[in-house]
Amino acid sequence: MKQIPVKQLARTLHIQILRHNPCDPQSEPRLQTFELEEADAMTLFIALSDIRENQDPSLQFDFVCRAGICGSCGMIINGRPGLACRTLTKDLPDRITLAPLPAFELIGDLSVNTGKWMRGMSEQLETWVHSQGLEQTSIDSLETTMEPELAEQLYELERCIECGCCIAACGTAQMREDFVGAVGLNQITRFQLDPRDERSDADYYQLVGDDSGVFGCMTLLGCEDMCPKQLPLATQIAFLRRRMASV
Repeated sequence: MKQIPVKQLARTLHIQILRHNPCDPQSEPRLQTFELEEADAMTLFIALSDIRENQDPSLQFDFVCRAGICGSCGMIINGRPGLACRTLTKDLPDRITLAPLPAFELIGDLSVNTGKWMRGMSEQLETWVHSQGLEQTSIDSLETTMEPELAEQLYELERCIECGCCIAACGTAQMREDFVGAVGLNQITRFQLDPRDERSDADYYQLVGDDSGVFGCMTLLGCEDMCPKQLPLATQIAFLRRRMASV
């Protein structure tokens, strides 16, 4: 006689969230626990949406794409940086603690202003193609022929979604506000490889050849370990450090 599989009961998740609204002078950081029934293929994003819709509409967290592309839903998940939309609750214990990413300006609860930090870093490192007479150069002339191997290298570096997980996992970034982090150094590597950018190694040295750049990295590998896109960030930093040391 064929046995009918017994369907296991759904778990009850206990999600503890660090709550704080910096715009409210009466608000003090506190942990608040929510309970909900786990659903099949539930992600943390789905769980948080359920909590906001059915339990507490004041809960603040960010999302846009829900597909691990925009990087908006980065947060600390049981002590480790990650993306809520790509984290399945079945891979976590039934007691989950969530906190905002450190090193970024807190908007409220799990929402932080990574965009402000990323823009400041981009302006500091001038992360755009530098070419003489670029304003007079036509767009067509910028579309130069590129070897497939080089194009693949540039594409790999461009997969960074600026989610902030590497900054949250970086010991130096927690101690130095001016540290550009793996995300900034990854961009510098990208422009060094781009044949359209006319800056020299000496120019790049002026940007990242100090403790706020490549020589501030303590090689703890947190950036690479926590990168949701699995980019070889530590390798890029080592590559830059070798080039900077020879300038």
